[in-house]
Amino acid sequence: MLRYRVISSMFGIPLILLSVWFGGWLLLAMTGAIMFAGIFEFTTMIRKMQLNPPVAAMLAGILMLLTGACLYGEKGLIWANTLAIAVVLIMVVIRFPAYSLLDGAAGLLGILYTGLFIYFYLLRTVSEGWIWLFFMLVATWACDTAAYFVGKKIGRRKLAPLLSPGKTVAGAVGGVAASLGAGVVFYFIYPFLPALHLVAMGFMLGIVAQLGDLWESVMKRTASIKDTGNIIPGHGGVLDRFDSMFFTAPFVYYYLALFKIS
Repeated sequence: MLRYRVISSMFGIPLILLSVWFGGWLLLAMTGAIMFAGIFEFTTMIRKMQLNPPVAAMLAGILMLLTGACLYGEKGLIWANTLAIAVVLIMVVIRFPAYSLLDGAAGLLGILYTGLFIYFYLLRTVSEGWIWLFFMLVATWACDTAAYFVGKKIGRRKLAPLLSPGKTVAGAVGGVAASLGAGVVFYFIYPFLPALHLVAMGFMLGIVAQLGDLWESVMKRTASIKDTGNIIPGHGGVLDRFDSMFFTAPFVYYYLALFKIS
Protein backbone atom coordinates (compact mmCIF):
# COMPACT_ATOMS: atom_id res chain seq x y z
CA MET A 1 0.00 0.00 0.00
CA LEU A 2 2.76 2.45 0.97
CA ARG A 3 4.67 1.65 -2.23
CA TYR A 4 1.63 2.51 -4.36
CA ARG A 5 1.15 5.73 -2.40
CA VAL A 6 4.73 6.76 -3.09
CA ILE A 7 4.48 5.95 -6.80
CA SER A 8 1.18 7.88 -7.14
CA SER A 9 2.71 10.85 -5.32
CA MET A 10 5.75 10.84 -7.62
CA PHE A 11 3.45 11.42 -10.59
CA GLY A 12 0.71 13.44 -8.94
CA ILE A 13 2.68 15.99 -6.91
CA PRO A 14 4.68 17.42 -9.86
CA LEU A 15 1.43 17.80 -11.84
CA ILE A 16 -0.20 19.66 -8.96
CA LEU A 17 2.83 21.90 -8.45
CA LEU A 18 2.94 22.74 -12.16
CA SER A 19 -0.70 23.78 -12.11
CA VAL A 20 -0.05 25.92 -9.02
CA TRP A 21 2.93 27.61 -10.67
CA PHE A 22 1.21 28.43 -13.95
CA GLY A 23 -2.25 29.02 -12.49
CA GLY A 24 -4.93 30.22 -14.90
CA TRP A 25 -6.66 27.69 -17.11
CA LEU A 26 -4.34 24.83 -16.14
CA LEU A 27 -5.18 25.24 -12.44
CA LEU A 28 -8.87 25.73 -13.22
CA ALA A 29 -8.90 22.54 -15.31
CA MET A 30 -7.25 20.53 -12.54
CA THR A 31 -9.60 21.99 -9.93
CA GLY A 32 -12.60 21.17 -12.12
CA ALA A 33 -11.40 17.62 -12.74
CA ILE A 34 -11.14 16.99 -9.00
CA MET A 35 -14.55 18.53 -8.34
CA PHE A 36 -16.30 16.56 -11.09
CA ALA A 37 -14.62 13.32 -9.98
CA GLY A 38 -15.62 14.17 -6.42
CA ILE A 39 -19.28 14.47 -7.47
CA PHE A 40 -19.27 10.96 -8.96
CA GLU A 41 -17.58 9.49 -5.87
CA PHE A 42 -19.98 11.34 -3.60
CA THR A 43 -22.92 10.03 -5.63
CA THR A 44 -21.64 6.46 -5.33
CA MET A 45 -21.52 6.84 -1.55
CA ILE A 46 -24.98 8.39 -1.35
CA ARG A 47 -26.51 5.62 -3.45
CA LYS A 48 -25.19 3.08 -0.94
CA MET A 49 -27.35 4.94 1.60
CA GLN A 50 -30.41 4.09 -0.54
CA LEU A 51 -30.71 7.62 -1.91
CA ASN A 52 -30.75 8.81 -5.52
CA PRO A 53 -29.26 12.31 -5.86
CA PRO A 54 -29.86 14.24 -9.12
CA VAL A 55 -26.42 13.80 -10.67
CA ALA A 56 -27.06 15.96 -13.75
CA ALA A 57 -28.14 18.88 -11.58
CA MET A 58 -25.11 18.38 -9.33
CA LEU A 59 -22.72 18.42 -12.29
CA ALA A 60 -24.43 21.56 -13.60
CA GLY A 61 -23.96 23.14 -10.17
CA ILE A 62 -20.23 22.42 -10.18
CA LEU A 63 -19.94 23.86 -13.68
CA MET A 64 -21.67 27.03 -12.47
CA LEU A 65 -19.22 27.33 -9.56
CA LEU A 66 -16.23 26.95 -11.89
CA THR A 67 -17.67 29.48 -14.33
CA GLY A 68 -18.50 31.99 -11.61
CA ALA A 69 -15.06 31.71 -10.00
CA CYS A 70 -13.29 31.99 -13.37
CA LEU A 71 -15.23 35.06 -14.54
CA TYR A 72 -15.87 36.97 -11.32
CA GLY A 73 -13.74 35.43 -8.59
CA GLU A 74 -15.26 35.03 -5.14
CA LYS A 75 -18.16 37.35 -6.03
CA GLY A 76 -19.16 34.92 -8.75
CA LEU A 77 -19.82 32.24 -6.14
CA ILE A 78 -22.88 34.11 -4.85
CA TRP A 79 -24.92 33.80 -8.02
CA ALA A 80 -23.34 30.44 -8.89
CA ASN A 81 -24.40 28.87 -5.59
CA THR A 82 -27.86 30.40 -5.89
CA LEU A 83 -28.33 29.01 -9.39
CA ALA A 84 -26.93 25.62 -8.37
CA ILE A 85 -29.40 25.34 -5.50
CA ALA A 86 -32.25 26.43 -7.77
CA VAL A 87 -31.34 23.83 -10.40
CA VAL A 88 -31.41 21.00 -7.85
CA LEU A 89 -34.73 22.13 -6.38
CA ILE A 90 -36.31 22.52 -9.82
CA MET A 91 -35.03 19.07 -10.82
CA VAL A 92 -36.69 17.51 -7.78
CA VAL A 93 -39.96 19.31 -8.55
CA ILE A 94 -39.95 18.26 -12.20
CA ARG A 95 -38.90 14.66 -11.60
CA PHE A 96 -40.84 13.97 -8.39
CA PRO A 97 -41.31 11.23 -7.19
CA ALA A 98 -38.27 9.86 -9.04
CA TYR A 99 -36.29 12.28 -6.87
CA SER A 100 -37.48 12.65 -3.29
CA LEU A 101 -36.91 15.48 -0.84
CA LEU A 102 -34.01 13.54 0.70
CA ASP A 103 -32.52 12.94 -2.76
CA GLY A 104 -32.57 16.69 -3.37
CA ALA A 105 -31.00 17.36 0.04
CA ALA A 106 -28.23 14.88 -0.77
CA GLY A 107 -27.67 16.63 -4.10
CA LEU A 108 -27.35 20.01 -2.39
CA LEU A 109 -24.88 18.56 0.12
CA GLY A 110 -22.83 17.13 -2.74
CA ILE A 111 -22.56 20.52 -4.45
CA LEU A 112 -21.77 22.36 -1.22
CA TYR A 113 -19.13 19.83 -0.17
CA THR A 114 -17.30 19.25 -3.44
CA GLY A 115 -17.80 22.94 -4.25
CA LEU A 116 -15.46 23.82 -1.37
CA PHE A 117 -12.58 22.79 -3.60
CA ILE A 118 -13.15 25.86 -5.78
CA TYR A 119 -11.06 27.72 -3.20
CA PHE A 120 -8.09 25.73 -4.42
CA TYR A 121 -8.38 27.83 -7.58
CA LEU A 122 -9.43 31.07 -5.88
CA LEU A 123 -6.49 30.97 -3.45
CA ARG A 124 -4.15 31.32 -6.42
CA THR A 125 -5.87 34.61 -7.40
CA VAL A 126 -5.02 36.52 -4.20
CA SER A 127 -1.86 38.59 -3.79
CA GLU A 128 1.15 36.23 -3.68
CA GLY A 129 -1.42 33.56 -4.33
CA TRP A 130 1.00 30.94 -5.61
CA ILE A 131 2.94 31.12 -2.33
CA TRP A 132 -0.19 30.80 -0.19
CA LEU A 133 -1.49 27.93 -2.30
CA PHE A 134 1.91 26.23 -2.05
CA PHE A 135 1.84 26.80 1.72
CA MET A 136 -1.61 25.23 1.97
CA LEU A 137 -0.43 22.19 0.02
CA VAL A 138 2.78 21.69 2.00
CA ALA A 139 1.15 22.23 5.40
CA THR A 140 -1.72 19.87 4.54
CA TRP A 141 0.59 17.19 3.18
CA ALA A 142 2.87 17.59 6.22
CA CYS A 143 -0.10 17.17 8.54
CA ASP A 144 -1.44 14.10 6.73
CA THR A 145 1.97 12.44 6.50
CA ALA A 146 3.00 13.12 10.10
CA ALA A 147 -0.38 12.03 11.45
CA TYR A 148 -0.06 8.74 9.57
CA PHE A 149 3.52 7.87 10.58
CA VAL A 150 3.40 9.21 14.16
CA GLY A 151 0.11 7.41 14.75
CA LYS A 152 1.51 4.22 13.27
CA LYS A 153 4.68 4.43 15.36
CA ILE A 154 3.56 5.56 18.81
CA GLY A 155 -0.22 5.93 18.59
CA ARG A 156 -2.14 4.21 21.36
CA ARG A 157 -5.24 6.17 22.31
CA LYS A 158 -7.85 6.32 19.55
CA LEU A 159 -8.90 9.75 18.32
CA ALA A 160 -12.33 8.84 16.95
CA PRO A 161 -12.79 5.06 17.16
CA LEU A 162 -16.33 5.08 15.80
CA LEU A 163 -15.32 7.07 12.73
CA SER A 164 -11.77 6.05 11.96
CA PRO A 165 -10.24 3.35 14.20
CA GLY A 166 -6.79 3.88 12.69
CA LYS A 167 -6.48 7.51 13.80
CA THR A 168 -4.86 8.20 17.16
CA VAL A 169 -4.44 11.18 19.47
CA ALA A 170 -0.66 10.97 19.04
CA GLY A 171 -1.06 11.04 15.28
CA ALA A 172 -3.35 14.07 15.50
CA VAL A 173 -0.82 15.93 17.67
CA GLY A 174 1.96 14.97 15.28
CA GLY A 175 -0.08 16.26 12.36
CA VAL A 176 -0.70 19.65 14.00
CA ALA A 177 2.99 19.91 14.94
CA ALA A 178 4.01 19.18 11.35
CA SER A 179 1.68 21.78 9.84
CA LEU A 180 2.85 24.32 12.43
CA GLY A 181 6.42 23.45 11.46
CA ALA A 182 5.53 24.10 7.83
CA GLY A 183 4.46 27.62 8.81
CA VAL A 184 7.81 28.22 10.52
CA VAL A 185 9.74 26.89 7.52
CA PHE A 186 7.79 29.12 5.15
CA TYR A 187 8.70 32.19 7.18
CA PHE A 188 12.40 31.42 6.79
CA ILE A 189 11.95 30.87 3.05
CA TYR A 190 9.69 33.90 2.57
CA PRO A 191 10.66 36.34 5.38
CA PHE A 192 8.40 39.05 3.94
CA LEU A 193 5.36 37.01 5.00
CA PRO A 194 3.88 37.73 8.48
CA ALA A 195 5.52 35.32 10.92
CA LEU A 196 2.76 35.25 13.55
CA HIS A 197 0.08 34.62 10.94
CA LEU A 198 2.11 31.82 9.35
CA VAL A 199 2.51 30.09 12.70
CA ALA A 200 -1.15 30.63 13.59
CA MET A 201 -2.30 29.34 10.21
CA GLY A 202 0.03 26.36 10.44
CA PHE A 203 -1.37 25.41 13.84
CA MET A 204 -5.04 25.87 12.93
CA LEU A 205 -4.59 24.27 9.51
CA GLY A 206 -3.43 21.08 11.21
CA ILE A 207 -6.73 20.93 13.07
CA VAL A 208 -8.85 21.89 10.06
CA ALA A 209 -7.12 19.31 7.85
CA GLN A 210 -7.97 16.51 10.26
CA LEU A 211 -11.55 17.70 10.54
CA GLY A 212 -11.76 17.39 6.74
CA ASP A 213 -10.42 13.86 7.01
CA LEU A 214 -12.91 12.96 9.74
CA TRP A 215 -15.83 14.41 7.77
CA GLU A 216 -15.00 12.09 4.91
CA SER A 217 -14.86 9.24 7.44
CA VAL A 218 -18.42 10.14 8.49
CA MET A 219 -19.59 9.72 4.90
CA LYS A 220 -17.68 6.48 4.34
CA ARG A 221 -18.88 4.97 7.61
CA THR A 222 -22.46 5.86 6.77
CA ALA A 223 -22.07 4.30 3.32
CA SER A 224 -20.18 1.29 4.76
CA ILE A 225 -17.24 1.62 2.36
CA LYS A 226 -13.47 1.74 2.88
CA ASP A 227 -12.51 4.02 -0.03
CA THR A 228 -14.51 6.47 -2.12
CA GLY A 229 -12.95 5.11 -5.32
CA ASN A 230 -9.83 3.55 -6.82
CA ILE A 231 -8.69 6.16 -9.32
CA ILE A 232 -5.47 6.89 -7.39
CA PRO A 233 -3.44 3.73 -6.64
CA GLY A 234 -2.55 3.44 -2.96
CA HIS A 235 -4.86 6.29 -1.97
CA GLY A 236 -8.29 5.28 -3.23
CA GLY A 237 -10.48 7.97 -4.71
CA VAL A 238 -10.16 11.68 -5.24
CA LEU A 239 -12.08 12.38 -2.03
CA ASP A 240 -9.72 10.05 -0.14
CA ARG A 241 -6.68 11.96 -1.36
CA PHE A 242 -7.96 15.54 -1.22
CA ASP A 243 -10.42 15.33 1.69
CA SER A 244 -8.28 17.56 3.92
CA MET A 245 -7.89 20.20 1.22
CA PHE A 246 -11.63 20.56 0.81
CA PHE A 247 -11.39 22.18 4.25
CA THR A 248 -7.89 23.71 4.30
CA ALA A 249 -8.19 25.62 0.98
CA PRO A 250 -11.22 27.70 2.08
CA PHE A 251 -9.68 28.05 5.55
CA VAL A 252 -6.49 29.68 4.23
CA TYR A 253 -8.45 31.81 1.74
CA TYR A 254 -10.74 33.28 4.38
CA TYR A 255 -7.97 33.63 6.97
CA LEU A 256 -6.10 35.85 4.53
CA ALA A 257 -9.28 37.80 3.80
CA LEU A 258 -10.19 38.17 7.48
CA PHE A 259 -6.81 39.60 8.48
CA LYS A 260 -6.34 41.46 5.19
CA ILE A 261 -3.01 39.77 4.50
CA SER A 262 -1.59 40.54 1.07
